[in-house]
Amino acid sequence: MNALVFLYRHILKMELGNIDGIRWSRKPRRLPVVFTRAETAKVLAYLDGITWLITSLLYGDGLRLMECLRLRVKDIDFGYGQLTIRNGKGKKDRVTILPVSLVEPLQYHLEKVKKMHTRDLGKGLGWVHLRNALRNKYKSADSDWGWQWVFPSGKLSKDPRSGMIGRHHLSESVLQRAVKKAIRGAEIYKHAGCHTFRHSFATHLLEDGYDIRTVQELLGHKDVKITMIYTHVLNS
Repeated sequence: MNALVFLYRHILKMELGNIDGIRWSRKPRRLPVVFTRAETAKVLAYLDGITWLITSLLYGDGLRLMECLRLRVKDIDFGYGQLTIRNGKGKKDRVTILPVSLVEPLQYHLEKVKKMHTRDLGKGLGWVHLRNALRNKYKSADSDWGWQWVFPSGKLSKDPRSGMIGRHHLSESVLQRAVKKAIRGAEIYKHAGCHTFRHSFATHLLEDGYDIRTVQELLGHKDVKITMIYTHVLNS
């Protein structure tokens, strides 16, 4: 539309007049791909270590991949069994559940990450990226344990903006490749990926009789109409 308006106004030197009544085209809404419970278990069985833990969180919490990779230590509340997702889609925060089965593996993982962070601090590193507003408000937060990534990269890197050397969070491509390989290994021939675990989380909750408003809150959907698509997946 903008290209057509530009063509008429600046090239042909003609005014289009009132175009308010034009109906905009819409992208067709497609049903999401969902794993069965058995398929979910098969894919997870082909993963191990950190890739298994992250994928289990995607399924157990209904997280988007980047929401999971951007988790900070302080966002995990083991006492209340919940995760706080900061600055999610639409710049919104939300709280979601932490599955009991993942508490022990997650605590064990954090113990290893904390040892790595302590070693980095001993070398004068141990820095993590924070937005300028946060860095100005909390002067030492970028090296504090609570602000560190839950899933840091195994390699140190230099921040191009500040020039400081620290650890970014794990790259999403690492997970995407591992999950694709696991899906092929499990001989599942659906067009699936990391986001399929989020769809499966929502669908399986509805199968178990959970209220759709609850599922909406856990997924962080603005409108329940978006969540309603999973009822169509269930054909009910």
